[in-house]
Amino acid sequence: MEPVLSHIVAALPLAAEAAEEEGGSFLVTPGLGLMIWTLVLFGFTFWVLKKFAFPLIGEALDKRAATIRESIEAAEKQKEESDKLLADYRQRLTEAREQADEIVTKARKAAENTKSEATAEGQAKREELVDAARKDIEAEKTRALDDIRKEVANLTILATEQVTRKSLDDQAHKELVEDALREVDFSALAGEERNN
Repeated sequence: MEPVLSHIVAALPLAAEAAEEEGGSFLVTPGLGLMIWTLVLFGFTFWVLKKFAFPLIGEALDKRAATIRESIEAAEKQKEESDKLLADYRQRLTEAREQADEIVTKARKAAENTKSEATAEGQAKREELVDAARKDIEAEKTRALDDIRKEVANLTILATEQVTRKSLDDQAHKELVEDALREVDFSALAGEERNN
């Protein structure tokens, strides 16, 4: 290969001298010999590039294309994985919202049940207290009426003794008390106490 190059390099000055003798620059008016040598050099250079450089360049381009292809495939895989993760996240978020809504609904129902139970218990307790108060009032009213009857009987006896200026025997005493008690309207007294 070196002998061919050395011949070509040696031939260039000779071609330049021949062109100057003909009367002009060898680049403007090339000669037949120069054209042949140019074609030979072009063919040789092309053959060297084809034999050594083009395979390396093609291999580098193929590697680069493979790397780009792998990067695109990896990016597509990552995109698919991220889409799956996003879909999974959205599904879990939807489930979490549904569970939260369900928990809130259950809590509201529990609160309503507790409120209803508390209201029912309060009403029952109030009714028990009202019933107990009524019983106490009735007992107190009965005791008060008994006290009033006794007091009326005692006052009647005293008044009778004062009027008649004598003591009554037990039978007369009993009749007098019963007459006085019949005249007193205890139901009216009970009604006045209720109004008070």
